[in-house]
Amino acid sequence: MSDSSTLPPARLRPDAELARAALSTPLLSRAARLARWAGPDTRVDAGGGLVEEQVGVAAEVLGLSGDDAAADTGEAWRIAVDTGLVEVVDEEAGTVAAGADLALLTGGSPEDVLGVWLAALETVLADASVPDLGALVDAMADGDGELDLSALDWDPEAEAEFLDGVLGNLYLLTVGEDTADDAPVPLPALAASVLVPGDMDEPSNDVLEQVSDAMMRLDDQFRLLEPVGLVAYQPVDEALMGDADEEPAEPAEPVDETDVSRYGMVRLTPLGLYGLRARLLEAGFSAPAVGDLADKGADALLDGTATFGPAAAHAETERWLTRREPLGAARELLAAARGADAGAPLRRLHCQQALALVGSEAEPALREVLDDAELGGLARVWLAEHGARDVPAPPEEMIFWLTIDTVAAQLAAEGNSEELRALVQGLARQHSGFFDTAWRVDHPATADVLEAMGRLHPDKKIAKEARKAAFKARSQQGG
Repeated sequence: MSDSSTLPPARLRPDAELARAALSTPLLSRAARLARWAGPDTRVDAGGGLVEEQVGVAAEVLGLSGDDAAADTGEAWRIAVDTGLVEVVDEEAGTVAAGADLALLTGGSPEDVLGVWLAALETVLADASVPDLGALVDAMADGDGELDLSALDWDPEAEAEFLDGVLGNLYLLTVGEDTADDAPVPLPALAASVLVPGDMDEPSNDVLEQVSDAMMRLDDQFRLLEPVGLVAYQPVDEALMGDADEEPAEPAEPVDETDVSRYGMVRLTPLGLYGLRARLLEAGFSAPAVGDLADKGADALLDGTATFGPAAAHAETERWLTRREPLGAARELLAAARGADAGAPLRRLHCQQALALVGSEAEPALREVLDDAELGGLARVWLAEHGARDVPAPPEEMIFWLTIDTVAAQLAAEGNSEELRALVQGLARQHSGFFDTAWRVDHPATADVLEAMGRLHPDKKIAKEARKAAFKARSQQGG
């Protein structure tokens, strides 16, 4: 995916709701508590971490106990320092003070809170790309006491790139049109989405082994990423992670071997969706969100929703309409739908879909364009659907122009879809002699539409008629 790729639009929750979610995440809430606890007597080491004798006290402040208490406390403290909630004021003396950003968590705007959370997320993502600390300690170090990364078999850039790829695919699955709300993704499928080549029908044993290894890495990484609120994660079943040389323990209850959830399930939280989109924008991707076009003109709406799926386009258009009075909105949409460029048919299709959401107050705007060559057919359809009276019958020339325009829009929106194939068959069936007239239609897309009809129609005789008509249309246009 290149930096210029346009991703499907994300449906984000309001900033205030996201900020509340950020403040309630275990990691940021712990970091904030430690920042408020820290005072003149708090001491840190040369790396900014709490000195050993204060870790236990800080853990009590957080209400943490058990084997992981020290590690969890240290992580929360590091987040507090990295996000500016705590500031090291004297490195030599190891003293700290409340950072300037601590006040943002209580007195700042939702955007301020989310900015602090994004800084915390970056720290955790960096941690997630680092191998297990035990492996680091066991790795061979050179004579200067520096780690020999080749002995560890760890490539920091490759590891970060792999995690970014996994999170990018999780983002795509989350914003996709066909994704059910809150639907978790099985860990094997997510790992395979990055490692299995698209042209590989059946993964090789080598690739399957890579997927299995990646699942174990991702299990560790998602366990780290859950406390910062990026994901909701159901870990891999511990029974699957036992030593291969050991006999597996007898399960307390019967195990369903086909239960994919045993291999880990993950989904982006609404806060995680916000965070990954922010990172994608920072990296130069076009990552739209529903509502981005609400304050822009109708031309931006119709062009911008051209790449949206139906549900996202509907939601974006609804937001756009709520900011405008119906009659003015209808006039603006119709004006933006005009044009003879390649994108115009799809703009008119989206205009028609947008006008379907406008009430009867829009009727005067539609009547104003009844004689317009490009909009008259569209206007008649809208008026008829809304039960308007005294709608003049369209001339034959307008009917054929609207037909060509509609098929051109469907071609642009869907390509050679089954729906378009059915539309083409219906047109040829309903209008005997359709092609004798269609090639004469004065529309920039006439030849392309007739060629597509010849390509899509299953009846060889009718397909040949369509291709002949396309040749005539192209000759008439001088092409």
